[in-house]
Amino acid sequence: MHEMMVAQSLMAIISNEAAKHDAKPVVARISCGMLNSINDEALCFAFEAIAKDTLYEDLKFQIEHKPIRARCETCKVEFEIELSRPECPCGSEKFELLADAPLILEEIDFQTD
Repeated sequence: MHEMMVAQSLMAIISNEAAKHDAKPVVARISCGMLNSINDEALCFAFEAIAKDTLYEDLKFQIEHKPIRARCETCKVEFEIELSRPECPCGSEKFELLADAPLILEEIDFQTD
């Protein structure tokens, strides 16, 4: 379960940032591509297990999935694919999938007292 390794990496980054700001993190915003192999529920479960009985126990995750992008072989335009209708705006169904968006820790909100 590589979600545990991802959760441990996120915990290390969040912990570093919390120390820099001398504050308790309350929300972590993460983004990743729709085709990534990370299971949202497994990631949240792994983080909850790591954070149990720590300063980070109440931290909430918000995960945003970036759309799938492709390049049309006919008109060369880059576009977002709608899974219900996988075609270019020009109507062509010939396209190449572009690299999926990586998992990124976008932002951390800290409790202010």
